[in-house]
Amino acid sequence: MGAGTIQKDESGARRRRRGRTRPMSEINVTPFVDVMLVLLIIFMVAAPLLTVGVPVELPKSAAGALAVDQEEPLTITLTADGVVQIQTTEVAREDLVSRLRGIAAERTSDKVFLRADGSVSYSEVMQIMGALNAGGFANIGLVTDIGGPPLDGSPDGEGQ
Repeated sequence: MGAGTIQKDESGARRRRRGRTRPMSEINVTPFVDVMLVLLIIFMVAAPLLTVGVPVELPKSAAGALAVDQEEPLTITLTADGVVQIQTTEVAREDLVSRLRGIAAERTSDKVFLRADGSVSYSEVMQIMGALNAGGFANIGLVTDIGGPPLDGSPDGEGQ
């Protein structure tokens, strides 16, 4: 298998004649670290692009943001043209309650966020909220953009 023979020379020292040199027993980690740093940078740049979102013109509100749980929040979106989406999947209104019941059976939290376009009528939003309740979600959060009127008499939020 290519093993060399060991012979003694004139001085009595042992020398290896033919064959391979001894395998290196140390691992060079520098290329590994370089690759890991490049992957870290790639994921840091790509992570903000992976957020789920459907373009919706949200109404503005003076309310603050809610605390986020460990489980990824379920988001229901109602667009200006009346399309209902669970996360990014479009769902027919007649199938909404059955799909929500299936999702609620798999989740530990009953929290759901409802994103509705500002041009959608109040009655349509309430219909979707009723479907969410019938589907097993009682903890419904309405998503808005910040910067709305504070309704405390101060112009444009200066009284906060």
